[in-house]
Amino acid sequence: MAQQGAALQNYNNELVKCLEDLCQRRQRLQKEIDQETVQLKQVEQEEARLNAKKNALQSGLNKKIETKGEYDRTIREGEANYMKILETSQALLSMVKKDSNHLQQAEQEVMKTTPSTNNNS
Repeated sequence: MAQQGAALQNYNNELVKCLEDLCQRRQRLQKEIDQETVQLKQVEQEEARLNAKKNALQSGLNKKIETKGEYDRTIREGEANYMKILETSQALLSMVKKDSNHLQQAEQEVMKTTPSTNNNS
């Protein structure tokens, strides 16, 4: 019976040793879990900060793109209207020159047919 008691004591010692080893491994694992949980929270906070920054940048970029589109439209319309002004000015100049030539020819015809009043003095 003494032999069985010694064997039982031996098993008991090994069981206690095994349980202590398992507890130590569990504590190491818990420490890793705690560290990674802290890291995960930090990454999530950084992610939230970056998402907020991204959203602000996207919003500002969208407004700038919209404003640029308005500039493009205004410039395009302004250039088109300026071309119309140039065409109208060219047509006006051409008409004025034509009328001026016509009036000059009419004046010369009148001068040819009218006797000069300066010769009678």
